[in-house]
Amino acid sequence: MRFLNSKTLEFEEFLGEAGRGIPPYAILSHTWGLDEVSYKDHVDKKSASQKGFVKVAGCCRLADFEGFGYVWIDTCCIDKSSSAELSEAINSMFQWYRDAAICYACLSDVDSSEDATLETFSFAGSRWFTRGWTLQELLAPAEVVFLASDWKEIGTKMSLAKEVSCITGTGLSALTERRWSDYSVAQMMSWAAGRQTTRPEDEAYCLMGLFGVNMPILYGEGLKAFYRLQLEILK
Repeated sequence: MRFLNSKTLEFEEFLGEAGRGIPPYAILSHTWGLDEVSYKDHVDKKSASQKGFVKVAGCCRLADFEGFGYVWIDTCCIDKSSSAELSEAINSMFQWYRDAAICYACLSDVDSSEDATLETFSFAGSRWFTRGWTLQELLAPAEVVFLASDWKEIGTKMSLAKEVSCITGTGLSALTERRWSDYSVAQMMSWAAGRQTTRPEDEAYCLMGLFGVNMPILYGEGLKAFYRLQLEILK
């Protein structure tokens, strides 16, 4: 895996698995915006001038403060110019979130001064809860910390489990114990209903890890990806 060093913000690569070659790391969950930092941007030393660098720097600063030496961020830790690397990353994404020591969920449209337990405030209406990829980023990690736009903590997946379950329709045991076997395929599919992805293929790709399947990544196939996902689940 390719990480950002939380102190130097330089890339470092490790081989192996979590605890065996892969060091403890923090991982970022967020919704993409304009001018995100790519792998090439960071290698070319252009990232500091981009809007998305605020998230990169903020995540690394928090991880370093909390004692994590490495950070993984999907915008810049994958070289998306390599189709092989992109395919491996998408097929491994659920595992990478599952194996993270902590997941920082950055909700850029939420104010830290609000009470997240009240349905009327911005936490319940955050865009983060509407995106396809953030479902696995919510479920896979053991610890998820919700952060507001100012990087202050709102709560955790555990402390806000009831609220998050109501917002997402996700079962409580799936959130608190990561026991997906308690639920049918139809129930898990319902958790993804209404969530959106930028590309139609990602509606399927973002669910592969939750259902424990792997398949080739073929951007351009459109909705055929979801048909292939269903076949893999049936197998």
